[in-house]
Amino acid sequence: MADAPAKRVALWGAEGGFVTATMNVLRPPRVVVYSDGVVIADASKQLKLTENEVSKIVASMRTYLTGQPPTAQPRPDAPTVSDVPTTVLGVRGQDGKMLEVRVPALDQVASFYPKQLPDAKELMDGLAVRAAASGTDYAGTRVRLVAEGAASAEGKPAPWPAGVEEPSGSVDPVWQKDLDGVAVAAITKAVPAGREYGTSLFKTSSGALFMLSWRYLLPDE
Repeated sequence: MADAPAKRVALWGAEGGFVTATMNVLRPPRVVVYSDGVVIADASKQLKLTENEVSKIVASMRTYLTGQPPTAQPRPDAPTVSDVPTTVLGVRGQDGKMLEVRVPALDQVASFYPKQLPDAKELMDGLAVRAAASGTDYAGTRVRLVAEGAASAEGKPAPWPAGVEEPSGSVDPVWQKDLDGVAVAAITKAVPAGREYGTSLFKTSSGALFMLSWRYLLPDE
C-alpha cells in the first residue's frame, strides 16, 4: 500500500497588497511545513525537519493561533496602513482541519496585535531563513505558468516554447496555466529565470506578444 501523501501542517503566507497581477497569481506561501518533515520556502528552497521538530512547531503554532479570530484586528490606536499584504498563518488542528488566521499589516503594526501572532510569524520566518541558508533547491514536477500581454514591449521576442499551450480566450489581466509532463521541461528551459519570477518576452504562432513567468507548484497545489 502506497504511503499517503504528506499534508501541510503549518503555513505562513501573504495575500493582497499592492503587487502586480502576475505576482498575485504566482506568489507562493512563504513557508509550508509538511507532515513528513519537508519544509518548502517560497516554492524555491526546501529542507527536512526531524519528526520531533515538526511536533514542536505544530504544538507552538497551535498555542499561538488557537482562540484567534479568522481575521485578527489590531488595537484601535494602531496606525492605518494600506496597500500592504495580509499575513496568513496556519496550523493543522487536532481535529485534522487547517486553522488559519489572517493578520492585516502584521509587518507594519505587529506591536498592536496580540503577541502570539508576531511570535507565530517569527517561528515560521526562522524556517525560511534556515531554508535559504542551508536548504536545497526545490523543483516540483509541475509548474504554474503566467502570461501577461505585452503588445508594447520592446526587445526581440523568442518563439513560443514548443509543447507549451498558447494563451486562449480572455487575458485579463493575465492568463495562467498549470503544466506537467514535457511542458515543464520546455518552459523551465525557455525561461531559466523563473525561479526568481523573472520574465521573458515570447511571441505566439498568431503573433501576439506575452511576458512569461512561472514557478514550481507545491506537492499539494
